[in-house]
Amino acid sequence: MIFSISLSLTLFLITLAVSFLYTRYESKVQSLFGGREFRLRDVVLLVVTMGIMVTILAFIPKLDIIRVFFLCAYSLILFLSTYLTVPKWYFAVLSPAVFVALYFSDYWNIYLLNFFAILFAIFVSIYLGVLFTWKTTAVFAALLTIMDIIQVFGTKFMVVSSQKVLTLALPAMIIIPTFPSGFPVSWIILGLGDILLAGILVIQTTKKYGKKFGLMTSIAIAAVFLLLETILLNFFSGYFPATVMVICGWLTALGTRHLYKSRVLGAS
Repeated sequence: MIFSISLSLTLFLITLAVSFLYTRYESKVQSLFGGREFRLRDVVLLVVTMGIMVTILAFIPKLDIIRVFFLCAYSLILFLSTYLTVPKWYFAVLSPAVFVALYFSDYWNIYLLNFFAILFAIFVSIYLGVLFTWKTTAVFAALLTIMDIIQVFGTKFMVVSSQKVLTLALPAMIIIPTFPSGFPVSWIILGLGDILLAGILVIQTTKKYGKKFGLMTSIAIAAVFLLLETILLNFFSGYFPATVMVICGWLTALGTRHLYKSRVLGAS
């Protein structure tokens, strides 16, 4: 039986970091966006745009175009993230310059890829976490999961675009060795979109129900992810929409809270 805790543990630690850093930088990010929040049509447009981008990436024949697009997007994220923490423009310019230099150097490896992928996932989650409300988060999670299922099982564009990004060694996913199973060593991949969804869900749950339940939500997402991942590793081969696993963990946390509150109210 194949069993690995590495990916679910990594997902838990990332969402934990997202929750902690969000509470620390929430006011700064809010001032950056001027208190703006997503409306329902904004969420629909965001998911549609993401779906279109996946489709475009699947059809772009030249990998260099994909590389330029991602490097520009990542450089912008690094610039904003650095400026958010250290509001000095020369420091903000330095971070994307170091990233691009490392990417094109001989030192670029899977460890740097994972480092920058995690960094991007954390900061994008924080930025978007400010823009979402509880209602728009639920709509976003539902639409993103539907889009992910269609693009993985239906069109298979998600598979094609992921393979291209993997070929270019771009930090658009984390690549973790399976542990403790995996002899010889095998690797498992999780896209940034799945991590982003988990981060936003934890942020919104923390905002609505408090830090303690936000932590429990991170644990629930990781635990359900581990359970479903184990089933998939043993009985399924190929790509699977990980957004489904993240959503199941979030709903498990909310369902458990609802049952607990119902019992407490019933007992009283």
